[in-house]
Amino acid sequence: MSRFANRKEMVSWALYDCANNGFVTPIQTFIFAAYFTKAVAENPTAGTHLWGNMISAAGLTIALGGPLLGAVADRVGRRKPWIGFFTLLCIAATFTLWFVQPEPSFVLLALIGVGLGTIGSEYALIFYNAMLSDLVPNKRTGRWSGWGWAAGYVGGLSCLVLSFFLFVGDNPLIPLGSDNALDVRATVLLAGAWYALFALPLFLFTPDTPSTGTPLGKAAVQGMRQLKDSIAHVRQYKHIVRFLIARMLYNDGLGTVFAFGGIYAAGVIGMSAQEVLLFGVALNITAGLGAFAFAWVDDWIGPKPTILLSIAGLLVPGTIMLFLSSKLWFLVVGCVLGLFFGPIQSASRSYMARTAPPELRNQFFGLYALSGKLTSFAGPLIVGWLTYISGSQRVGMSTVIFLFLAGGLILLTVPKAAEAHEEIVKGEAAKDDVLAE
Repeated sequence: MSRFANRKEMVSWALYDCANNGFVTPIQTFIFAAYFTKAVAENPTAGTHLWGNMISAAGLTIALGGPLLGAVADRVGRRKPWIGFFTLLCIAATFTLWFVQPEPSFVLLALIGVGLGTIGSEYALIFYNAMLSDLVPNKRTGRWSGWGWAAGYVGGLSCLVLSFFLFVGDNPLIPLGSDNALDVRATVLLAGAWYALFALPLFLFTPDTPSTGTPLGKAAVQGMRQLKDSIAHVRQYKHIVRFLIARMLYNDGLGTVFAFGGIYAAGVIGMSAQEVLLFGVALNITAGLGAFAFAWVDDWIGPKPTILLSIAGLLVPGTIMLFLSSKLWFLVVGCVLGLFFGPIQSASRSYMARTAPPELRNQFFGLYALSGKLTSFAGPLIVGWLTYISGSQRVGMSTVIFLFLAGGLILLTVPKAAEAHEEIVKGEAAKDDVLAE
């Protein structure tokens, strides 16, 4: 690219976050996930077990394949074809979920559909995230990363609310009826259409990096060599490695909150299913507001201080919530907690965008995806065992506090984004000198 993107092109880029969450929120988190466990699987226990295994398998695929795909894409140059392929994979997989009827014989189809959709959704984000540094200067990276995350929360919630009003609410605008779960199954068609509609501006208006002209087969060979070389010279990228380890820990804490927050609210606080849903909506709203508001903070003080501030914002209310019994105060403090969900994620993306070597950006965002998925099972596993051993959900959920704290302590050893970038540039120059000799 010879220039940075203008506002129209950047808004088109940010809308892809909105598109992607049209799959994540109604399919992975709320409507279809609940439909699968309650109506498709033989029983809720078996459904939860199968769903968890499927998400874990998809996460492992994303973690292991992401860095290699990113390395190959770095040799090819363009990113839109990769985003387009995996976007189409996710949309196609989402549409196939229409055929999943409320019978155990459709379990395999449901798991394959959601699994492929998850893989497509997450792989597309690797190349989408990697576009950010080429589109805007460093002084604006934080705000656009934050605005993208905010658009994602708005998109996911809007698609969810629209699903309720159109199909699955008490008095839907399109009364398909619950026979054969037509009302629930129609929501997957909306989710797929939502993804396609809001992804389209990225492909129409946002500029892409130019092609290198390298054939895909040759790029695959070069990409594997480059990934091997990056691993061999890992000390050169030690700051990014420490950042990824820190992110892995605090991201596991976030994932655990998302996985067990509703269960904790129901089991310990005594919230009804409707109250838990409203609580989830409130958290998503505050998370979007936080991502939007802290976008300027990121550009002002930098992504590392923003992440540390967010961790503090998760630790304090998170600890308080472990001792609450009142539904009202749990909701109030929970909304304060939610304010920092978006900033910690958008600032993490901003940090990687500012520090990854330009010629290896796709590969490093593949490693970024790996750090978010490789140990995602650990937090929920520890919570489950601690709850079982102690007989207390409060004790089990205390795990997230230690994950946030551990991630923050490691992040303290990581240089600020500008300093890390300078050290990587010096390392690249030193390596080139060695090769020249």
